[in-house]
Amino acid sequence: MKWKQRTVNCGELRPGNDGKLVILNGWIHSRRDLGGMIFFDIRDRWGITQIVFEPEINAALAEKAKSLRSEFVLWIEGTVRLRENPNPNIPTGLIEIAVGEFGVINKAKLPPFDIADNIDTSEEIKLTHRFLDLRRHSLQKNFIIRNQACQTVHKYFADNDFLEIETPVLMKSTPEGARDFLVPSRINKGKFYALPQSPQIFKQILMIAGFEKYVQIVKCFRDEDLRSDRQPEFTQIDIEMSFVERKDVLSMAEGLMKQLWKDVLGVEIETPFARMSFRDAMTRYGSDKPDLRFGLELASLSDIVADTEFKVFSAVVKSGGEVAALNAKGCADYSRKQIDNLTEFAKKYGAKGLAWIKVKADGIQSPIAKFLSEDELDSIIDATNAKEGDLILISSDKWMRCYTILGALRLEIARQTGIMDRVKGQFSFHWVVDFPLFEKDEETGEFNAMHHPFTTPNDEDIDKLDTAPDKAYARAYDLVVNGAELGGGSIRIHDSNIQRKMFELLGMSAEEADAKFGFLLEALKYGAPPHGGIALGLDRIVMTLAGTANIRDVIAFPKTTSGLSLMDGSPSEVDIEQLKELGLDLLKR
Repeated sequence: MKWKQRTVNCGELRPGNDGKLVILNGWIHSRRDLGGMIFFDIRDRWGITQIVFEPEINAALAEKAKSLRSEFVLWIEGTVRLRENPNPNIPTGLIEIAVGEFGVINKAKLPPFDIADNIDTSEEIKLTHRFLDLRRHSLQKNFIIRNQACQTVHKYFADNDFLEIETPVLMKSTPEGARDFLVPSRINKGKFYALPQSPQIFKQILMIAGFEKYVQIVKCFRDEDLRSDRQPEFTQIDIEMSFVERKDVLSMAEGLMKQLWKDVLGVEIETPFARMSFRDAMTRYGSDKPDLRFGLELASLSDIVADTEFKVFSAVVKSGGEVAALNAKGCADYSRKQIDNLTEFAKKYGAKGLAWIKVKADGIQSPIAKFLSEDELDSIIDATNAKEGDLILISSDKWMRCYTILGALRLEIARQTGIMDRVKGQFSFHWVVDFPLFEKDEETGEFNAMHHPFTTPNDEDIDKLDTAPDKAYARAYDLVVNGAELGGGSIRIHDSNIQRKMFELLGMSAEEADAKFGFLLEALKYGAPPHGGIALGLDRIVMTLAGTANIRDVIAFPKTTSGLSLMDGSPSEVDIEQLKELGLDLLKR
């Protein structure tokens, strides 16, 4: 096939190019027939350029152009000229190309949706035809941002003397909380590799090996129940450093964020970032990743209602639970239906119900007011700093659940009242630190690692591993921006005995620990340096930079919330002969 290669792209021509003979390559974006003249917009990655066919100048060429349709791939040769009707909304909107010659490189079927931004098409259809969806400039812009971010990451860490080292994709199955994706071995039948949930153990071994500063942009895999902001495969910026304290890791990560926001958005962000303890984050905002762009802080009411005659509150406090409140500013005009909807919303987070108090000009309105004394009501209003026109929402439950419910309501009220819209474009970075080392399963009473089992406790809490492990705190930290966790890390355990104790507290026998993590335990006996690091979610970072709430907008070929790849139809069945080669058979169900 004969075709002419571009001399310019579809986004670079300006009035200064008037009179220049050029060749464009691209896709037909749209067509307009006006007064005998035929106009097309031609699109490539760089932009859109208008081309025009004029029947009075070249009737045969204009007639040939009538057969062109959306998404045909063309080459066009013509002369740049100024437009009579400029379009100031696009960079090339002051010029057009008077076509002298063209050819169809490839025809296209009628697309199932328009290649345009803000289209009202189901995500299922777009993901099935991802090769078309990715032609939209709004999505392409996200991947240009992603590329810029990756280039900044490489340069930043090279400038700071880090080594980029690749860790294995096929590794031993050592579940860290989520389920592993397993890969059967053909040569060693009955045995399996796992895809890494993170390079955690390998990067620690690199520190033991003396590399001191490691970084990798790495794919990770978790076979877990999915949510709108999760994918079974994701990408993280993985960092580990030797001979460091927490402040060193935090400073390095802050420097990266500062450089990313400057390079990609041209925005200067202030460092160092504020730090907040896990407990403060929960009691003030109801989240371990609070959005600090607005207030709406929570207030504890437990001391106020500890001895109240309203047993719904006092019984919770006596049992060790918590009663706390959110002041929904300006929401006293909410109808009963709106409050009922908030109650149903709260139930999604484990609430059994939702108490409320309206502060109105004519006094207090509340179904629980008759059960509370006047002093108790006044104290609740004072504690929540409520004024006329405010709505107080009250949760009473176990400590964690109580604040989690109110934290979710805080964000919902911010959405409903327009606060979220007003803070768009702002960035609030902070660290959440001083996490508990363990969290206790309410049903089984067993300990689980709050972060992961390689996190070291605070020095002053090491003895508590033998006496009161539930009171121990971790040298862990999460980076949060605008209510999203961008990453988490910790100072690691570098003592083999403490690491073995951690495994024991997590319910592992010595034999199980050796079977799963024996190579790490052995490596720690050979002079392991103190070390720590952090894993930053590249997908989440790009989401924030691009201003999108959908993680699938920043992953080229994402999965659905049920883990399906609609474009290529995976996961899929495989031939029985492939299974036989692996020594596998399928169970009949």
